[in-house]
Amino acid sequence: MSEAVFQETTAELRTQSVPLSHLSLELGHLYMEDFEAGPKRLGEHFAEVRVWADAVRASAARRSKRPRISTCFLIDDYFTRFSTPAELIPMVLKEAEKAGLVIDYLARESACAVADRIELAESVMHRLVESPPPGSYGSRPPVSQTGWLANGQRTPSTSRSALGAVKGWEPPQETAARNHSVFMDVELWSEKDGKRLWSCPFLAAVWQLARLGLLRHLGEPVLQPKDWQGEDFPHDWDLLAPLVKLTDTKAAFSAYRTCTLMPNRFLAVEDAVRLILDQTDVDAGALQQVAKRSADEGMAVPAAVAQRAAYVFYEEPGDSSRPEEN
Repeated sequence: MSEAVFQETTAELRTQSVPLSHLSLELGHLYMEDFEAGPKRLGEHFAEVRVWADAVRASAARRSKRPRISTCFLIDDYFTRFSTPAELIPMVLKEAEKAGLVIDYLARESACAVADRIELAESVMHRLVESPPPGSYGSRPPVSQTGWLANGQRTPSTSRSALGAVKGWEPPQETAARNHSVFMDVELWSEKDGKRLWSCPFLAAVWQLARLGLLRHLGEPVLQPKDWQGEDFPHDWDLLAPLVKLTDTKAAFSAYRTCTLMPNRFLAVEDAVRLILDQTDVDAGALQQVAKRSADEGMAVPAAVAQRAAYVFYEEPGDSSRPEEN
């Protein structure tokens, strides 16, 4: 009689690999207020982006004689919804084409929260590993309870004397400070009408992980592109695939490195993104796959995931009516 062998299901999971380009170049990360401003605003954006996109491609050519570069564009349908895919996407593609740019992949920002019924943001949240400040003793509630992630020690609670003077005030401290601290405290979500609303920096961190080919669900890749066959775009955002491949490019959506071209008003948001990436325990199998394949191609990537993401922030014309992002 043979003996039955029992094995945990999780022991059978294997991390499936994904195709990788050398560089994922994001040509836009605008919000509904920008689209509402019309074609002229989009045209200004793409005209500025074209200058920097050419420079980024030239830089990539220094690392590889034939760099595989895919382009992408992210549309905010999470915080607000403006117009419809049928009306908005053709306008975006037309203005990009007029500037001499081609968008290979188009994504919906809501997909960074939930895509194909998979709670991507929730999954990444459970992978956060806070960096404990020196001398801390666990008095601060974990990020899973507070929804706030810091890069060091917050200012301790202070008491006041009978005369109202603050006693024993201490400044916040960055954990890895060099000479002086640059302290950040990032809100990852809020609660609205009993529902969790993920913050812009947190969704952008999920977006970066997807572009770097490091997101998995039970070992399977997530946010995989679906081919667009040239049909009309739907009139409802929920009917549009989370990630659409618009061209016949052979360059994969995900890549060893990313570069994002955006207005300089997004600088604070992307600083927060890097903080989140620095404290995310990324799937080890995915990391190993990327490290091996990039080394085989002679395109070794930084060990720190946040260092794989580069940015170009361009200066916008002064416009007090343009929304500030937070």
